[in-house]
Amino acid sequence: MKPSSNLDPMMASPRCGAKTRRGSPCRAPAVDGKTRCRMHGGAAGSGAPKGNSNALKDGFYTKSAIEERRALRKFIREAEALIAKLA
Repeated sequence: MKPSSNLDPMMASPRCGAKTRRGSPCRAPAVDGKTRCRMHGGAAGSGAPKGNSNALKDGFYTKSAIEERRALRKFIREAEALIAKLA
């Protein structure tokens, strides 16, 4: 018979699911009502504030910049195909 343990509820709780630096899943219990543990974003107040503009510091990931790079890659592919056809 297994001895009674007060760790059973914690061990039965859902796990965090974030990847650690080693690439394995985090084994810490998730915060109640969340999918991450307190260290990976489940804690109150964690994450970026609403209206955070830090992600747009240089504009590299804006929709217009992505579309511009996509159009440029398409133009280069078409130019290479034309050069190959003429050669």
